Amino acid sequence: MTVSVDMGLDGKGDAVSMDLEELLATRLLVQGNSGSGKSHLLRRLLERSAGHVQQVVIDPEGDFVTLGDEYGHVAIEAAEHSEREIAAFASRVREHRASVVLSLDELEAESQMRCAAAFLNALFDAPRDHWYPALVVVDEAQLFAPTGGGEVAEDVRRASLSAMTNLMCRGRKRGLAGVIATQRLAKLAKNVAAEASNFLMGRTFLDIDMQRAADLLGMERRQAEQIRDLSRGTFLALGPAVSRRPIAIRIGDVVTSARSGSPKLAPLPESPPEDIKDLLFAPVAEAPAFTPPPSPPPAPKMTSERMIEALASTVPAPSPDVPEKPPEELEAVNVDVLRAIVADEDSAFRSPAVLYQDYQVRCRMAGVPRPPLDLPGFVRRLSAARAGIFDLNDDGWQAAMDAASALPDDMLGPFLMVARAARQGEPCPSDSELAASYGTSSPGRVRRLIAYIESRDLFVTRVDLAGKRSITIPQLGWTTAAAETA
Repeated sequence: MTVSVDMGLDGKGDAVSMDLEELLATRLLVQGNSGSGKSHLLRRLLERSAGHVQQVVIDPEGDFVTLGDEYGHVAIEAAEHSEREIAAFASRVREHRASVVLSLDELEAESQMRCAAAFLNALFDAPRDHWYPALVVVDEAQLFAPTGGGEVAEDVRRASLSAMTNLMCRGRKRGLAGVIATQRLAKLAKNVAAEASNFLMGRTFLDIDMQRAADLLGMERRQAEQIRDLSRGTFLALGPAVSRRPIAIRIGDVVTSARSGSPKLAPLPESPPEDIKDLLFAPVAEAPAFTPPPSPPPAPKMTSERMIEALASTVPAPSPDVPEKPPEELEAVNVDVLRAIVADEDSAFRSPAVLYQDYQVRCRMAGVPRPPLDLPGFVRRLSAARAGIFDLNDDGWQAAMDAASALPDDMLGPFLMVARAARQGEPCPSDSELAASYGTSSPGRVRRLIAYIESRDLFVTRVDLAGKRSITIPQLGWTTAAAETA
């Protein structure tokens, strides 16, 4: 079935349509300065394609929640939910084919990136049975796929960029068609922008953005000047879903409107200057003395046992028709699922909470309705799996896990990587290998990590005259072979 979405009129007054099926296969990039009409264009596309395809909107300003009034989109206010809940919502969105708007306007920039990454990753990781076609519209995409680090934490930037890259590079096979809009092409990561085959370029003034827009449209550099002269709401379009040659489109009207409109001129007050002065300098009332309310009694501290029970209670109980599997079969399922998760190159960029959702789904697909591991147990088994250790029934590996019980969970992976090399007499892992298992690229952090573990009497590090390092684990009596640290 071919669905044509009426986007507006060209310079001759003829209607210009966008082929929705072709758009799903080839993706779309929209660029234009603030006030050029990007949000209006996205709203036109969403309104005219509503009812034909599922729509998911990542909305950093909260402007698209009004789509729900006319077209039934469900608004998800991200500030009211945890990251785990956001990921669970995304899984249900794919399962039930609901059109939603993820509103991020009440979050700070770093929290917006974390939330968008968790949501997009959960959309991407949905089971194959839920790979229905969907438009995934990301407004202000340069916030979620920046070219540089900016002021956000590096792990947050990497997670958000990875999620956007998955959407644009690998999302098509999963039914996800990325539609991204940005104010500045120069601030949008090139590997994200390069995956779009359809382009709608609006007014922009900076030379670097005009040149990149002209390159994407196949125009000569001297023709880029016309991009500066485009009127508001007019875009140059190119791509298999709209036109094989660049054409100018005047975007048509929309039914809904944003919660925050463009600023309009309003008459100034006509009060005499004396009255205004009196209003400004009126005496400020003294604040009442503050009496702190009585402190509530401290909440009882949740023990680890109670926390595990609370986590386990969120997992649905198995159907009485499904027989319980024996422990050896459950362990085999555990090993197979952990191998699959570790084999996925993108799993290194996902949080443990998101990977635990993936673990639960994979267990159900393997015929285990109730996952054998709770979240803390999964985190430790995942660290062991990343170190290449899958079978913990071996007494030696259980002893290594017991020795590492005093370490934080994020240090378990590097410790077990060294333990594996020491037990098998292999060369000591390099700084780069330990950094990858620790989720960093900083040699300094690796040195501080080794020093911390050594301070807990779990490592003894020796560097020979050739500069090669070997590490001994005294509690286990294992020593690695000497190797270069680089």
